[in-house]
Amino acid sequence: MTAADATHGARPASAGRAPAGAGSGSEPARGAARDAVRETARETVPEADRVSEPESEVLLQLRGVGKHFGSVRALSDINLDIHAGKVTALVGDNGAGKSTLIKAIAGIAAPDEGEMLWQGRSVHIRTPKDATDLGIATVYQDLALCDNLDIVQNMFLGREQLKHRLLDESAMESGAKSALAELSVVTVRSIRQVVGSLSGGQRQAVAVAKAVMGNAKLVIMDEPTAALGVSQTAMVLELITRLTEREIAVFVISHNLTDVFSVADYVAVLYLGRLAAVGPIAQFDTQNTVELITTGSSDRFNHSAVPVGATGIDLKG
Repeated sequence: MTAADATHGARPASAGRAPAGAGSGSEPARGAARDAVRETARETVPEADRVSEPESEVLLQLRGVGKHFGSVRALSDINLDIHAGKVTALVGDNGAGKSTLIKAIAGIAAPDEGEMLWQGRSVHIRTPKDATDLGIATVYQDLALCDNLDIVQNMFLGREQLKHRLLDESAMESGAKSALAELSVVTVRSIRQVVGSLSGGQRQAVAVAKAVMGNAKLVIMDEPTAALGVSQTAMVLELITRLTEREIAVFVISHNLTDVFSVADYVAVLYLGRLAAVGPIAQFDTQNTVELITTGSSDRFNHSAVPVGATGIDLKG
């Protein structure tokens, strides 16, 4: 991704998203955009289900994580904290190591070095089942949905419910409706609608609902707004916010900086397999983020302004 891609490739602002100029260095503008998205989502969350705003728990910690494929170092010395109920955005150029990092967390490509701590306890995530058992759900860019099956069949694929050795269609329909309702997905005409007939935003909602049905505590989303229109993108951003309202952590990988500045609480920038910078969203704007993505450093990124411990590590340029 070039600087031009990052700046000119962003979608136009829409309702509930960053307005023109967001990410241009104006923290009030970015804050207002995030608040607008979150308030829209909050309005759909029942009062009883809303979560108060205590200091967020560090859910997942990566310490010195590295991964190599033969002589190629895909990741080196990754130190990162992911907080419960917060959105951490991972950005970087093509080949920076983003996919390798999420695969390491998801149990697809176990790291060769370093340590992962889940709620303060050292864990070894060697398979996708290990990740699922901990409460980590991954929604990949292709969504892993079957277009020829309906919503219920997709959401329970591989974990069908049985009654008297037959599919318990009633229980699965009820479970699917409940999962979609909890995320305030109201645009789906019928839960028996074939997934291939859904819009991009609706498909993303089904994939996320399927992921959180297993009591997920961390949802990883790989390019969730790629190839979506403005209204569908707004729907996905509100979906991300509704997850955080329930104290579910979201780790989102995106090339779209407008989307990042709309919903992220923390930003991590990867450059050639290393973390170029990581910190609260307040320390980033479009210019220094693009510089970090394309060169690995930025004179405009104020390391000393980031409180040590905000992300669990000291920042390095």
